[in-house]
Amino acid sequence: MDQEIRVGIVEDEALMRGMLEQTLSAEENLRVVHSVPGATEARLVFTPGSVDVALLDVHLADGNGVALGVQLQRQDPNLAVMLLSSEDVMGLYTSVQNEAPKAWSYLSKRSSFARDVLVRAVAATAHGQVVLDPYLVQRSEPRAGSAVADLTPAQFGVLRLVAEGLSNQAVAERLGINTRSVESHLKSIYQRLGIDGDGSNRRVAAVLAFIEQTGRAWRT
Repeated sequence: MDQEIRVGIVEDEALMRGMLEQTLSAEENLRVVHSVPGATEARLVFTPGSVDVALLDVHLADGNGVALGVQLQRQDPNLAVMLLSSEDVMGLYTSVQNEAPKAWSYLSKRSSFARDVLVRAVAATAHGQVVLDPYLVQRSEPRAGSAVADLTPAQFGVLRLVAEGLSNQAVAERLGINTRSVESHLKSIYQRLGIDGDGSNRRVAAVLAFIEQTGRAWRT
């Protein structure tokens, strides 16, 4: 059995907060340890080491979810953060990557209503991945002249799915190919993007490159 993932929710809309609690609590390896409506309460209960993933609404009645996330992550460097918003805040999300101690994930509230999308995003974020909203990912196109623009259509398709938080097996199933082909595509992607190292760090670096080099699409 996978190790339990402790989730903390900060969402000021009671209905949305309840939906997140109910969906995540139904999963065997997920446990909602904190669920609060605002930044004030979050600062009191999100003690270092108590939460693996924080789901933070961008707009809170008593503060800003981005500022809260940066503060919590500085207090607890192991904390993973996923932003939630009912609006397209990709520009804000992109800017915070330079301020936060480590990269965050981002999911629209619309996408979070899909159980499999929400659960996959939380689990992947807990394991050190960067996950982007699937609706925005599928609208993205590479910037002209970028390294991502040099990827083949097949490679870019794989990178899109990795950015959604899919595992190699899930990517293979989605595309109707085998996992060896996915691994081969990823190896080529890392080479074309100039990404060294191994393991999850390369995956995170590839998604961050995706964010940086498809920037125009986020504003459409």
